[in-house]
Amino acid sequence: MKRLSSIILTIAVVAAPATTLQEELKYYLDRHNVQDEGYEMVTNYAHHGDTLLTQLPETPLQLLNIGHWRGVSRKGTGMERDTLGRIIIGHYEEDSLANGVRIDTAAIYSGAFGVGLANGHGCCLTADDVYYEGQWTDDQRNGFGFSVAPKTHIRVGQWKHDKYLGERMNYTSERIYGIDISRYQHGKGKKKYPIVWDRLCISYLGSKNQQHATGTVNYPVSFVFIKSTESINIRNPFYAQDYLKARQKGIPIGAYHFFSCKVSGSSQAQYFLNNTLFRRGDLPPVLDIEPSPSQITAMGGPQVLFRHVRAWLEAVERRVGVKPILYVSQTFVNRYLPEAPDLKSYYQVWIARYGEYKPDVKLAIWQLSPNGRVNGIHGEVDINVFNGYQMQWEEFLENMTIK
Repeated sequence: MKRLSSIILTIAVVAAPATTLQEELKYYLDRHNVQDEGYEMVTNYAHHGDTLLTQLPETPLQLLNIGHWRGVSRKGTGMERDTLGRIIIGHYEEDSLANGVRIDTAAIYSGAFGVGLANGHGCCLTADDVYYEGQWTDDQRNGFGFSVAPKTHIRVGQWKHDKYLGERMNYTSERIYGIDISRYQHGKGKKKYPIVWDRLCISYLGSKNQQHATGTVNYPVSFVFIKSTESINIRNPFYAQDYLKARQKGIPIGAYHFFSCKVSGSSQAQYFLNNTLFRRGDLPPVLDIEPSPSQITAMGGPQVLFRHVRAWLEAVERRVGVKPILYVSQTFVNRYLPEAPDLKSYYQVWIARYGEYKPDVKLAIWQLSPNGRVNGIHGEVDINVFNGYQMQWEEFLENMTIK
């Protein structure tokens, strides 16, 4: 049966466009390591993509007439048709199909079976060139697995009833964590609280993520983004002092501007540039885009919004010398960003998605929680994680920061 699985892998690798598949595999492997669930499975797939064409096994049709029996029970290799008429060539234990290959016009499946259905670990290639390897329950993708499909990126993570949920991240001390702050971290109303920069340490990842942390959560703050401006008339009164304190502590720091739909993007860019500090080694500036559907409609629709967004991004890049980062929500990515493919392909994304599953997009930073806790800061804090490990973080600081 292992040799039959090779056929499935070979067909899957050939079916996917080579350039796209190679790029997707490189991106995945560059942003993950052996601590991530499924890493070895994807690595094995990448390896076989280069070698299986020279290892084609015997065709499974040669097994059609082979069957072994022990008394009245099937045991060993044999062939049957299930209730839907699909051919299954497999290995039997005590008259029960344990594993094998199933062939029909819709798909080829190779892996474990239970009661005649795909149950356990297996791989499948459909007629429309979608490849999946991972866990199955009653012929449905269920549990951990990864999928490759034409014109989409690799999906690695949890599945439930054939629906992809996302990658579940295991939070460890090896990951690169950071925070974003504004005036609200200094209190509301008349009561003010200083940030004690000597004590900064992430102690709680938020209500939806803490349970997926390995060991004690006691993570250093490796980067800070501070709100600088909003629209053309709002400034964070604590921005300058927080910026200087962070630099004194050697923490990589960046600034963000909260976008308004009521004034032009170019005027907002000028306001941001006039009221923000930029020094060598600072993180890229960020444009925080959080309009409601009604606000987008009021300003003339998504294309008008994106025209002003482009004006802000281009003006800031000309002045600062690095590409800004787009901060958006998962809903914004799903609903609006497909209408601006140039932005999606040219700019790095910092996404807000509050839950246990990693966003299903290529991104630079993930804001995973709005209610984390950080020693040295009063109240709740947004917790972020960089998409990669130490080596990728060092590359980011080397190549993407202000020169």
